[in-house]
Amino acid sequence: MGKINLTTIALVLFGLYVLNSLYVLYHFFYLPACTGGPKLCLYPHQTIDGPLEVALYTSTKKDAINSNSMEFVWKDDNFSVLEPFSLSINVSIPRKTRKNGTLFAHLFIYPHGMTPFDNYFTSHAVDELTIYAVPKDESVNLLSSTKNEKKAPSHSELPVSHWRKKLSFHILSEKVVFERFAIPAEIYSFLRVTADEQYLPVLYADQLQVKYRHTKQLNKTSVEMPLIVEYSPISLGRLRMWSSVHQSLATMKSLGFSDKDLDDIRGLFTEVNMYLLALTFAISIFHILFDFLAFKNDINFWRKTDSMVGLSSRTVVWRCVSSFIIFLYLLDEKASLLVSIPSGIGTLIEAWKLTKAFKIEIDLRQMRIKFGERSSKEKETDSFDDEALYYLKYLIYPLVAASAVYSLIYHPQKSWYSWFIKSLVNGIYVVGFLFMLPQLFVNYRLKSVAHLPWKALMYKAFNTFIDDVFAFIITMPTSHRLACFRDDIVFVVYIYQRWLYPVDKTRVNEYGMSYEDEQNQPKKQHTD
Repeated sequence: MGKINLTTIALVLFGLYVLNSLYVLYHFFYLPACTGGPKLCLYPHQTIDGPLEVALYTSTKKDAINSNSMEFVWKDDNFSVLEPFSLSINVSIPRKTRKNGTLFAHLFIYPHGMTPFDNYFTSHAVDELTIYAVPKDESVNLLSSTKNEKKAPSHSELPVSHWRKKLSFHILSEKVVFERFAIPAEIYSFLRVTADEQYLPVLYADQLQVKYRHTKQLNKTSVEMPLIVEYSPISLGRLRMWSSVHQSLATMKSLGFSDKDLDDIRGLFTEVNMYLLALTFAISIFHILFDFLAFKNDINFWRKTDSMVGLSSRTVVWRCVSSFIIFLYLLDEKASLLVSIPSGIGTLIEAWKLTKAFKIEIDLRQMRIKFGERSSKEKETDSFDDEALYYLKYLIYPLVAASAVYSLIYHPQKSWYSWFIKSLVNGIYVVGFLFMLPQLFVNYRLKSVAHLPWKALMYKAFNTFIDDVFAFIITMPTSHRLACFRDDIVFVVYIYQRWLYPVDKTRVNEYGMSYEDEQNQPKKQHTD
């Protein structure tokens, strides 16, 4: 019986995670039928079938429940639960709100001909029309702007009141019969029960639609603001999922995630088709698995590598430098942590590879850095590397300079530092593809690919194609998005070279072994 290794454990945990996710997702959308009668079951009230009215009020108080403390905004006397709509209205902003205050929207659903107040058959929901956020940074043209304009706006780090541009709400369209003692926790707070033990229409104010990038800062002159009111019916499964995600976002915000990070997660649920969202979740699971396997095999390869024969040293240097610059760029652009954190971890790994590639040792006693000797075979590889870079430099320098000048003239910048970092990273994205070519050139000159860590490369190739999907879903700078597609071409060429060149049995593979060495050793169980 073979040994249980880390890969086997990862695959087992991966399978269990998938099964558990499918089980939880199924029960989100399908509840067991309640057959215990009125004593054990909670039925929907008949008002959901009759004519309804919807009214919108605003107030500076969240718990306002009477007309004296509210201002009427809009009303629909012929509201239908099954008919979605969208309309644009103007909302008056009270003086208290303009002075960095808060404004709440109060939605009421009630039977036709009645009033929203003092009514036992009214469904009520509250949502914030303003949110507190740190003012956004402004950009200016560094060449044409005056000295005063070039100074970055000294915004306070204290959050100020911002206006939401959209208010979305939903009503549960399914006539669900709940078990009284097994009501899902995600919608328990939305239920309002009448005296005859039936629940009123479930009204949900969609807070996932609140996005920081869609807000506008309020000031003392903001007397009236436009607001888009949207309505659509919602299923039980989606209502439970939306409520659960909102609670998770509140937890993430308390842990220090920024508004921009939370915007990216909200966008996954509100701006993407449900089928595409399901596909995204599915491939995300495989992305995690391939990330782990690629990381494991890549670290294992470089940990055992003592020779750079057949491996481009300059490609390793380029990856380390470019990873660091891209990480600084993502921080300057305040990109999502979903993108920035993996980039930072990747930068540290590339720095460690650099020490292996150049055989760098740090002598703490003498406080100096030692570089190991390179063999004749490694020097031969370096000569191929130099030859490839010699041809590339005539393309690299003009492209980087042209990109920097174009950005300075035509694009507004937040600061000179921001322009410098952006110019470097644009140069990396432009010529990054070219700097991946030396390794392909070394493979071509050696007519072999046996020296490459193929397991790690294939896992990374799978993830690169998966990243193409995320490039359309997760918010990231456009240049970073295009880089995802750039990597596809390189991996396709790697695969072509794998097919084109025969396996050189005298060269070592990713485990530091050659085919001829394996023939002279007793066979062992393969443990990956």
